[in-house]
Amino acid sequence: ALILSAQSEPILVPEVSQSRIEVRQGFTGADLLLYGAVIAPGESRGEYDIVVVLKGPAEAIRMREKERFAGIWMNAGSSDFRSAPSFFAVASSRPIGELVDERTAAIFELGTRFIQLSPTGEIEPLEQARFARGLVDMRQRGGLYNEDPEGVRISEGVLYQARINLPSNVTTGPYTAETFAISGGRVVASATAKIEVVKVGLEGRGVLEANRNSFFYGMF
Repeated sequence: ALILSAQSEPILVPEVSQSRIEVRQGFTGADLLLYGAVIAPGESRGEYDIVVVLKGPAEAIRMREKERFAGIWMNAGSSDFRSAPSFFAVASSRPIGELVDERTAAIFELGTRFIQLSPTGEIEPLEQARFARGLVDMRQRGGLYNEDPEGVRISEGVLYQARINLPSNVTTGPYTAETFAISGGRVVASATAKIEVVKVGLEGRGVLEANRNSFFYGMF
């Protein structure tokens, strides 16, 4: 007897405009187009929201706090993070809070508040959270962490596209573009595309510096 198995969940077919980005002297950044289709099961035409998360290579970082004593800036407390993404951008068809609850957003890292930084060392949770916010704020001001709650366009309920800018100060290495289809408050499909950012004709590696007026700065 012939047995037919019905597919119950949609399938995502993601694409990227560039799978390799070359960083040359005078590099001013790059615009990535992330696009694709949501293939619904059978003949159904479900309504799906789309979230795209682009992450750069993870790196260990130590955040130090500076305090002013007698007119001189001095190191105060510090906190270590084992796997901070060098770049993190989220684009969605609607604000994340309208799509999923906070638990789901945290599981899939759907926003800068939910980045899994893997803190290490002995430090009070409240202090650790404060340093984490300082790290996220520092990288947002550097153009390395971004959120666009209306950054995904969906047409005909099937095709989607999002544009994410990579600034000139991005770290080279492997990048991962994760796409999520969301319906009814849950992630019903996901897919991953790979992007490689490589230096061409240059030596060395750029380092991230904090704004000189900031209370926080990073030490790699």
